[in-house]
Amino acid sequence: MADSWTFAVARDDLGRSTLVDGATPEVVDGEALLRVDRVGLTANNVTYAVLGDAMRYWEFFPPAARGLGPQWGLPPLWGFAEVVASTVAGVEVGQRVYGYLPPAGHLVVRPDRVDASGFRDASPHRAELPSPYNAYRSTTGDPAYQADHEDLLILFRPLFFTSFMLADQVVDNGFYGAEALLMSSASSKTAYAAAFELRGRGPRLVGLTSPGNLAFTRSLGCYDEVVPYDDISALDTIPTVYLDLSGTPSTRAALRQHLGDRLVRDIAVGLTNQTPNADAAEEVFFAPVQMRKRGQDWGREGLDQRFTEAWQRFTAVVSGWLDVQVGVGPEALQQAWADVLAGRTPPRVGHVVQL
Repeated sequence: MADSWTFAVARDDLGRSTLVDGATPEVVDGEALLRVDRVGLTANNVTYAVLGDAMRYWEFFPPAARGLGPQWGLPPLWGFAEVVASTVAGVEVGQRVYGYLPPAGHLVVRPDRVDASGFRDASPHRAELPSPYNAYRSTTGDPAYQADHEDLLILFRPLFFTSFMLADQVVDNGFYGAEALLMSSASSKTAYAAAFELRGRGPRLVGLTSPGNLAFTRSLGCYDEVVPYDDISALDTIPTVYLDLSGTPSTRAALRQHLGDRLVRDIAVGLTNQTPNADAAEEVFFAPVQMRKRGQDWGREGLDQRFTEAWQRFTAVVSGWLDVQVGVGPEALQQAWADVLAGRTPPRVGHVVQL
């Protein structure tokens, strides 16, 4: 490839993608340049693309800045980048940061609120976008960072943050008075990380999954029971909260028919099968909302401390549940996108790409 590059997908057909060459951007006063180094690709990134318009995810990394037309979108990725040029005090060349990155060789940022923990990107086009996505954590000032666990951070940190805040909201609301918590897409990383957090703290945890993922999901030990989707009629008719991570209309309909008024809460938590589910659910979980609440309740340091403690509990076990597949280069990123989009990635596999 050239000295810089960009991967983009067609906004109206996520299976169509392109790789384009470009020049390395120059920085002006107040800016820093990040070289994208190592990123992950999971169903979460597909979710960002599916909800790109509704949740404004396409706006983080505008295609026009990279010579691409508006029919293209840059699906955001999580991972590590290195500062390769900087005009901002406290943001030093060679600094390694974790955060929200484009599927591209470089990213120009306008660092603001710089401190030992990192900085925020104050680029004007990101000012009105959800603030948690604008933070870049320096590896030297991040209590959750461990050099030998970089790939776990890449693959799980954003998902685990969602899982952590989801579990916290459920606990914060007294489990909504339920006797059972039911989670679809139970084999997904976001679901089983939330189940890991909730296990043993209250209601019975029941995972719903496809027949092919039953054995894997049961092997995790996160759920009290794992049930295939076609066996919903066997569920106990007790007060139940449904945490929907799949967005499958037929699953919701079967649950409502079977549980009736025993379905005390129906909460959409993103999606994994590309069927937007927000309209059909009674409510939608959005992690930054609960994060803001807990930021007020606990303060930023208190929230960071609780997250780090939960993360360390999780990383102590999750490496045994995961096979990391590492690809190299932009073409490997393009292939990983195609595999995840098509559902060809087994639940045990996590895609990491070294760029």
